[in-house]
Amino acid sequence: MENTDTKKLSHKTLSKSFNLWFWGALTCSSQAQLQTFGYLCSMLPVIKELYPNNIQQQKDNLQAYTAFFNTNPMLGSIIIGTTASLEEARANGMEIDGQTINDMRVGLMGPIAGIGDSLIDGTLIPILLSIALGMSRNGSPVGAIFYIVVWDLIAYFGQRFLYFRGYKLGDQAVEFLVGKQGKAIRRAIAIVGGMVVGGVLATWVNVTTSLQLKDSTGKVFLDLQKQLDSIFPGLLTVIVTLFCWWLMAKKRVSSIWTMVIIIGIAFVGVVLGVFNPGLQY
Repeated sequence: MENTDTKKLSHKTLSKSFNLWFWGALTCSSQAQLQTFGYLCSMLPVIKELYPNNIQQQKDNLQAYTAFFNTNPMLGSIIIGTTASLEEARANGMEIDGQTINDMRVGLMGPIAGIGDSLIDGTLIPILLSIALGMSRNGSPVGAIFYIVVWDLIAYFGQRFLYFRGYKLGDQAVEFLVGKQGKAIRRAIAIVGGMVVGGVLATWVNVTTSLQLKDSTGKVFLDLQKQLDSIFPGLLTVIVTLFCWWLMAKKRVSSIWTMVIIIGIAFVGVVLGVFNPGLQY
């Protein structure tokens, strides 16, 4: 029989659960289930500690984590911590079933993805990369080292903090993330993220053309880049950026193929004399 005393997850088990999510959220995945397996693995130590003598109960409870799951992996750790809290409450007799937990997971996937993608991918990473690029001028490796070290520290300890915060708050975290405050946060972060990406674009992306038209004597009578700068400075940069956005957002072209297309356009442009890479042969 199960122990009727109040069950409490140990710090060791919670740490193990978090580490399984941290390392397995994206590495243990498939195209059909994405992060489902990482989620399931992270819950194994939790279920085993709560039901140490009931193998069938372990199987039944883990069944809830076989459903599709996908969100921002960094902020998604708060969902895992919240789930651990709900499982602990269920083991102590509260009326929580697998469907309730699954509904919570489904309800949080979208909000967490919206906040995480804007905050992490759209704001934090561009800021760190812009700092690293500045450090890497003249070929210095300091920028790359800075980015690797700082990002890894933020990723690990940030996710760990969110995991234990989700465990501590329990169902209160669900109400906050899907409520009015959560919507306001997602909107604010999206605006800030757009500003950061725009700033990085204006600072680090620079597309110019070397196309010039000459008369029969070889004198330049039209310098296209100077004409564009007098009308709309940075126009080619904006065009290239919008082209990349159109490929990835509208045509669903992957980032890798987008880079291949850009490289192909640049190569043809250099051959035709539209672009000048400034290389000396």
